[in-house]
Amino acid sequence: MSHNPVRPWRSIARRNSRKIHVGPVPVGGDAPISVQTMTNTLTTDVAATVAQIQRCAEAGADIVRVSVPDEASSRALKEIVRESPVPIVADIHFHYKRAIESAEAGAACLRINPGNIGDQTRVKEVIKAARDHGCSIRIGVNAGSLEKHLLEKYGEPCPEAMIESGLDHIRILEDNDFFEFKISCKASDVFLAAAAYQGLAEATEAPIHLGITEAGGLMSGTIKSAIGLGNLLWMGIGDTIRVSLSADPVEEVKVGFEILKSLGLRHRGVNIISCPSCARQGFDVIKTVEALEKRLEHIKTPMSLSIIGCVVNGPGEALLTDVGFTGGGAGSGMVYLAGKQSHKLSNDKMIDHIVEQVERKAAELEAARTAEASAAE
Repeated sequence: MSHNPVRPWRSIARRNSRKIHVGPVPVGGDAPISVQTMTNTLTTDVAATVAQIQRCAEAGADIVRVSVPDEASSRALKEIVRESPVPIVADIHFHYKRAIESAEAGAACLRINPGNIGDQTRVKEVIKAARDHGCSIRIGVNAGSLEKHLLEKYGEPCPEAMIESGLDHIRILEDNDFFEFKISCKASDVFLAAAAYQGLAEATEAPIHLGITEAGGLMSGTIKSAIGLGNLLWMGIGDTIRVSLSADPVEEVKVGFEILKSLGLRHRGVNIISCPSCARQGFDVIKTVEALEKRLEHIKTPMSLSIIGCVVNGPGEALLTDVGFTGGGAGSGMVYLAGKQSHKLSNDKMIDHIVEQVERKAAELEAARTAEASAAE
């Protein structure tokens, strides 16, 4: 909320980690927690893939991952990278040649497991390609694809096996004097993922990519991700996140930002605070919020808006938001600006008027931010 002081009990002490870069995007250290997603188009369909990346970028994605399963995809990746508005991570599993080709194609990061791409000669070739082309690397440990010897050792996927896998892969890169990497240890089980991430966070200073893999559909996956990622982020763990949903990648971006916004870790766009509505409501809260969410998607400036159906909680919530509307009686309500009562408004005019007020406030905040930046130079 733009005019609220920071409260000590709201702050999260983030884990200290090494800062790396995915293209121009810093990850780790004091950098903002970045939001990622992954395309689900055929990589060889360049037009469809680029269009999806652009939609994700418009929704706020800082980084987008693209699968590179074959040589044709490597060739397509070069054009995708050229047209993408955000850095591209090339998703490589076992094909070391795809990793080299992706680095040459301009990928900003390679998602690999060094121990799974062959002998030391191949590993060194991939590391050389990454170093020569300015690529970082993400080590991607997953409970569903742990190494056979670790499954034999531990009997099943468990936090200890995942941590050992991650540290083994880290050692390969560090032994080759390569430190521009981050690491993830994903699982579809929230408890397993959280325990593995906590152990890994204690064992390495590498930046950590958070994710609950194969979380499910839009609703169930959002809930599972919010619980798993939210708890880790609350503990200060996590430098970049991806919410994995069986849904449009744009939805992954939106959910990722909402998780970060709820913890005060990122601020982007309008944070709408609204009541669930009841018999006291002075207008249709649910339909109003649905309309405002769509009408305000274009606002990127961090700000807050309260939409409350009646005067029980409405005035109190409005005190803490940039713009507010509280339902009253006789078909009208009260508009609040910067936490203060401003003017009454009839319900039939409220949506257009609130959009206008939010746009005006966003312009004011942007102008103030620009002036502050200019004064600092």
